[in-house]
Amino acid sequence: MDYDEESYAAARRGMVEELKAEGYLHDPDVERALLAVPRHKFLPRYIRQYAYNDSPLAVMRGQTISAPHMVSLMCELIKPAQAKKVLEVGSGTGYHACVCAEAMGGGGVVFSVEVDPYLSLYAAINVVNNGYSRSVKVYRGNGREGLPRHSPFDAVLVTAAADSVPPALLNQLREGGVMVIPLREGDEQVLYRIFKLGGETRMEPVTPVLFVPLK
Repeated sequence: MDYDEESYAAARRGMVEELKAEGYLHDPDVERALLAVPRHKFLPRYIRQYAYNDSPLAVMRGQTISAPHMVSLMCELIKPAQAKKVLEVGSGTGYHACVCAEAMGGGGVVFSVEVDPYLSLYAAINVVNNGYSRSVKVYRGNGREGLPRHSPFDAVLVTAAADSVPPALLNQLREGGVMVIPLREGDEQVLYRIFKLGGETRMEPVTPVLFVPLK
């Protein structure tokens, strides 16, 4: 079943109110972005009716689109209103990058890199079709290597779980910047916020998570 745009908009408002009520959403810029970016348009049609459920969804090629509360959390952790250049590792459907770009406001750019050629094309098409081609740039490449030609970045968002922090990504983070990354710890994963200060890094655990592996 497909719905009309009015129904999707109502579901999107309901999703945002639910995230606020459950304590996941605090930043007004991220709230505005979640209301503005139509999550259903970043999904294959056969799962669009689930777009505004607060749950991850399997999309294609073994990948998932993160639950809205996780998108909200990760965007809030980088303080998007203070960022101008963000690197995202793992484009997925392009939704997460567009939410962060919207929350950053005018002039900010999210550089998103995706290793899977099919997904990078899918994400790039979604970005263009939803009007974010100026603020989100999708690249095909190895996310562990980042995008050195566009560095340094104010923030780095990694949307797949790594065994350790890729050195190239840390090198491309500017002094005073922040990285958000899920790291494997034994059989579990923990989302970390990492600050780069005075040439050193400070790691702050945030919450247990479950992401696909970083390739």
